[in-house]
Amino acid sequence: MNPILTTAWKAARKAGHMMLRASNNLNHIKVDNKAINDFVSDVDREAERILVSTLQESYPHHAILSEEMGQIGNEKAEYQWIIDPLDGTTNYLHGHKQFAISMALLHKGVLTEALVFAPEQNDLYTASRGQGALLNDKRIRVSSRIEMSRSLIATGFPVVDQSMMDTYLAILKDVLAKTAGARREGAASLDLCHVASGRADGYFEFNLKPWDIAAGALIVQEAGGIVTDMQGEQEWLQSGDIVAANPKILAQLLQIIAPHLK
Repeated sequence: MNPILTTAWKAARKAGHMMLRASNNLNHIKVDNKAINDFVSDVDREAERILVSTLQESYPHHAILSEEMGQIGNEKAEYQWIIDPLDGTTNYLHGHKQFAISMALLHKGVLTEALVFAPEQNDLYTASRGQGALLNDKRIRVSSRIEMSRSLIATGFPVVDQSMMDTYLAILKDVLAKTAGARREGAASLDLCHVASGRADGYFEFNLKPWDIAAGALIVQEAGGIVTDMQGEQEWLQSGDIVAANPKILAQLLQIIAPHLK
């Protein structure tokens, strides 16, 4: 693990331990509503404080874009972190184990480093551009499945911004009819990591934020997968609409999605 990822791992490990301790008393955690179906807790804020302070201590000139604090430092800085201190807050607050810490680093606007840590499973996903992707220090690859009818697709419901709900449900209906099934687990970073590790064959979701997908997307790419927006283009980080899969499944998944976007 290179020095940058080592620092990110130091921060994520500390924040993860705090989350696990706090999960023993979920009823005592203060929770606020940012919007309908969008929650923030004291655990989110404390995890963010840990991540930001650790990164700033080692890299004071790096900018940070974080879910709760927003932009920290110069957004035009050469290096910028994109972090989600607790991806899957709703899961966490209900005692579901699908939640993660997501950290990505951009260098001159290009994703170069990624880390996703799932504290409950003690699973650490990492990737460096051009160096491949790892799960707990072992190389991972996207699945080799080519038949859509046998594929398992991960997804997420657009519950915060519901403007695409009807379109999403129409796509999901077609996906369910043409695949072996779909799974909605509630943490986009882990959905992407499951594609990277072959646990899912593809993934699609609308209306996400950069901190939801930046790290997971690089991990998918470094595991041999492809990441696009719903039109098959490269605007996914800007639009928040994302599709990820191995090359064969991605093409078929985009064909299912396309008619619903007209």
